[in-house]
Amino acid sequence: MPRALAIAVALTLTALTPLAARAALPTPPAGVEKPGPGDAAALARKVQAFYERTKDLEARFQQTYVYSGFGRRQVSSGTLRVKKPGMMRWDYETPAPKTVAVKGARLVQYEPEENQAYVDEHFDASAMSAAVTFLLGKGDLAREFDLSEDGAGALVLHPKQPDPRVDQITLTVGPDGQVAATRVVDGAGNVNELKFEGVRRNVGLKDSAFDVHLPKDVRRVAPPGAER
Repeated sequence: MPRALAIAVALTLTALTPLAARAALPTPPAGVEKPGPGDAAALARKVQAFYERTKDLEARFQQTYVYSGFGRRQVSSGTLRVKKPGMMRWDYETPAPKTVAVKGARLVQYEPEENQAYVDEHFDASAMSAAVTFLLGKGDLAREFDLSEDGAGALVLHPKQPDPRVDQITLTVGPDGQVAATRVVDGAGNVNELKFEGVRRNVGLKDSAFDVHLPKDVRRVAPPGAER
């Protein structure tokens, strides 16, 4: 799988790198008692309830990806669209145009400047972590993750079972349960941060908004393990 694809799908599927280490949680300010697991469980329920009531949404996003081994930072921005059941699309605008879309069993990444695409017609969306499926009103955060809150009141998730995709996830949650930002730490210590703004819910997105139409001459990138 191309490195650029791995990064984009890490965003959508909460990372594809091996599990190795945990990032340290922020230290609560002096004199402030850290909330207990009961508070975190209530916050997780609020998040899931918000997205269970959401049929579709679109938002602007800014992604900051920090490579731990190289000390390099990449900042990207674009538009996210989500619709039930099982549709998600990330349209990157900077630093280069790129689309990553999931529609049912079809996963597509298209890079127009390179005129190349990766297509998986048998993508198993049911295997996605609850850290992503909550956006579609599915999954159970409390069942899949150990829950806690950091000193700023963000919801912190650690997988209950070893997960090669993710080590720690932090969700910044608004009063109504909407997630304003996410922070994913993978096993190599890379950090993937997302901030959302201009979120619009239940706007009536059409299914066709999640179709990716590829040029006839696009170069197809082989899936992992495929014979060349």
